[in-house]
Amino acid sequence: MSKHTAVVEWMRGESDFLDGLYSRVHRVLFDGGVSFDGSASPGVVKPPMASAAAVDPEEMFVAALSSCHMLTFLYAAQRAGFRVDHYVDHAEGELGRNAEGRMAVTRVTLRPAVSFHADHAADEAQLAQLHEKAHHGCFIANSVNTEVRVEPR
Repeated sequence: MSKHTAVVEWMRGESDFLDGLYSRVHRVLFDGGVSFDGSASPGVVKPPMASAAAVDPEEMFVAALSSCHMLTFLYAAQRAGFRVDHYVDHAEGELGRNAEGRMAVTRVTLRPAVSFHADHAADEAQLAQLHEKAHHGCFIANSVNTEVRVEPR
């Protein structure tokens, strides 16, 4: 089994905090050295407490599903002997109420467009089969109904 880590860090700064007028901007860091600003979605928390220039958790969730599907798709295509030249996905997540009435990302729609090299291209049926394999093989898609544990340190 492998472990995957991220560091998420927020600091109050000069805000009072208790009045609710604190910045939701934070830093997200990964073990390979990549880091970026995260924030609450400006659609949920209005600026200036949130930042449209930062990545919100809902976007990260959609990107994780899209990236996982793509990587699994590329693996399946390569194993089947198809040469992928280009893959782009304009993924979209919808926030709404789940069956328990809690706010959740209720739907993520992946919209991948795939171009193959002419000599090793998949037909429509094979393309559909590759996407089906990718969907069922994606670790993140297989995890969205899993138990979430909180273990404070």
